[in-house]
Amino acid sequence: MAEYEKKVREILKAHKCIFIRRGKGDHDIWYSPVTSRHVTVDTRIKSRHTANAILKQCGIKHKF
Repeated sequence: MAEYEKKVREILKAHKCIFIRRGKGDHDIWYSPVTSRHVTVDTRIKSRHTANAILKQCGIKHKF
C-alpha cells in the first residue's frame, strides 16, 4: 500500500493551509483558507480515497 501522508501534507502546504495543532490519537488539525474550515488529517493515510477526501474538504482539486 502507498503512504499518502507526506504527499497530502506537501499539497496542503503548497495551497497555504496552516497546521493548527495535534488532535486526538493520530490526527492533526489543519486550517484551509480556501474553504475557511478546520480539517482533520490522519497521520497514517493508506488509502487514496481518504487522501482525496481530505483534499476535497480543503477545497483543493487534486486526485491521486
